Amino acid sequence: MQLRERGWSIAAAAREVGVSRSAGNNWSHGYKTYRHGQAVGVVAPLQRLEVRRISARFLSQDERIQLADLHQAGTSIRTIAVEMSRSPSTISRELRRNRRKDGAYRPFEAHRQAVSKRARHHQRRLHTSPELAGVVDELLRQRWSPQQVSRHLRAKYPEAPWMQLSPESIYQAIYEPGSAFLRPSPLAPHRRSPLRTGRENRRAHQARQQRRPRFEQPMLSIHQRPFAPEDRSEPGHWEGDLIVGKDAGSAIGTLVERRSRTLRLLHLPQRDGHSLHDALAMRMADLPQSMVRSITWDQGTEMARHLTITSTLGAPVYFCDSRSPWQRGSNENTNGLLRDYFPKGTELSRHSPEHLLAVENELNARPRRVLNDRTPAEVFTALVTS
Repeated sequence: MQLRERGWSIAAAAREVGVSRSAGNNWSHGYKTYRHGQAVGVVAPLQRLEVRRISARFLSQDERIQLADLHQAGTSIRTIAVEMSRSPSTISRELRRNRRKDGAYRPFEAHRQAVSKRARHHQRRLHTSPELAGVVDELLRQRWSPQQVSRHLRAKYPEAPWMQLSPESIYQAIYEPGSAFLRPSPLAPHRRSPLRTGRENRRAHQARQQRRPRFEQPMLSIHQRPFAPEDRSEPGHWEGDLIVGKDAGSAIGTLVERRSRTLRLLHLPQRDGHSLHDALAMRMADLPQSMVRSITWDQGTEMARHLTITSTLGAPVYFCDSRSPWQRGSNENTNGLLRDYFPKGTELSRHSPEHLLAVENELNARPRRVLNDRTPAEVFTALVTS
């Protein structure tokens, strides 16, 4: 946060301190928490004053926790002061200023209150300059972008820096709660936001399936598999992936057994790790352990619960290298065959489990040259019975 205050970008600051860019984004902007594919909560961004190293004259969060424990135990203020090596007036003032309305003292809430009181709230230039606010408002109502407005202000008022704004300042003024710029324009009364995206608040710049990956560690690489890629002598090793529907909003799981090329389709009500785990557990439950030895998957976020899947199926999950679909050659070839039944750009959630089973049976009954014109179903049945 100190580097950000000095003007560093999030990516540069994160790289400097040795964390990922996504961690830096989460600390700076906050993030949503998800369960079963649904947003269930919001983690607020870090307050710069809260994480800044301050003088030892002020109470720290750890001291407030100690104060709360001693106060709840009935310890007197003077005894608490001696225990914490603080002045009794400091303890008394802290309990008086930062306690709740019901009289209870909560250390984390008290620390947030103290931080908010240290903050210096500066008014935006748009709030203190009616002339500037009027110019910006007029241009935004004409559907100008913040970048266009910023360039126009620099060109029109080159000698008046108080009449200039950066695009980020305009975005912040639009996104702030209760913004005066959020109102319908005469020619676009159906939209409140002056932005052409129609947004009224900030959103992540990543696709939904790429946000906040939650992979359980450690991940096993495909290079750790106990057999070579061309070795198909042992049955029970599967390759898996998803075929994705319209706007990446729906998907069908695909599993191909490496030796017999047998296909199994997974009906996924949602595209998340929990749904994939449940579908895998249900579809593979009828197989003996010798026919479920391993699963090879790409690094999609739907496989975030791979350790749980390993525990449920008793088979390790190996991950391919990034952008290396040829490491799952049988699965990729089968996914191409499936596009005859599930074209790209169509909604896949409308296909029932019964329909998926019918497609699966039809492909498994088709003879393959690589199997000497035997069908995958025949080879798979022979492997199971043996």
